[in-house]
This record gives sequence, structure tokens and C-alpha cells, in this order.
Amino acid sequence: MKTYTYQLIPAGEIFSIVPLLRILNDKIPEEVLRERVGEMVQRGYECLGVFDNQKLIGICGMWILTKYYVGRHIEPDNVMILPEYRGEGLGEKMMEWVHEYGRSKGCIAAELNCYTANTAGQKFWMNQGYRIVGFHFQRSL
Repeated sequence: MKTYTYQLIPAGEIFSIVPLLRILNDKIPEEVLRERVGEMVQRGYECLGVFDNQKLIGICGMWILTKYYVGRHIEPDNVMILPEYRGEGLGEKMMEWVHEYGRSKGCIAAELNCYTANTAGQKFWMNQGYRIVGFHFQRSL
């Protein structure tokens, strides 16, 4: 059985996640992703990396937020495991790490967004104990 490591990606190495973000959404140009990730880090974004030796094979971005209806919570964001590593339970272990990290930061809940077309993602999140409580709306300005 392989051993993988789970660790926060230092802010100085945060752009190492860009190739995995491109797999999530290849329509966003790399330079735009880099600009956005840089701004996200300035606003409190952190990212957990899953490593096979030195190779980054999975990511889970995280925000610590407070909203009146849920309180202080952690928001997993941009969660992905490289396709060749899926089915090994890495996502479940990643979420255990994220939830424990949230508790260590005083969070009482976790909340996230999942695309309506991502039925595999919805199944994963429901298997992790999440429930659907609303819709995520968006519009351009």
C-alpha cells in the first residue's frame, strides 16, 4: 500500500496548484489563474496538497469564513485528485484532514459549492456527510 503525504502548500509555492486547476477548468488561461490565485492567497486562501513522494497529486483549497447562518466554518474549494490516483480513498482522507484543520481553527461546520452537472462530486460530498441546502447563483457584472 502506498503512503501519501498531506500538507499545506506554503504561500510561496502556491502556484504549483495551477496545473491541477487547469484540469478542473481548462477554459481559464493560466495567467488568469495565477493572478486569481495570488489575490486569493492575499484574502486568506490556503491549499492542502496531497503528495506521492514529491509529486503533487491532489489539492483542496480552503477558506475560513464566518456567515450568520452557519457560524465559523471551513469551505473546501477546488478539490481534485489526478485521475490516475482516484479510487484509492485519497479524497476521503483529504476531507478528514480538512475537517480536523477546520476544528483546530475554531470552525463548527464545513460548507462548499458543487456544480449541478458534477453528479460524481455530489455523490462524493453526500458520502462525506454533506447535505444540499440551497443553490449557488452567479452573474457577471
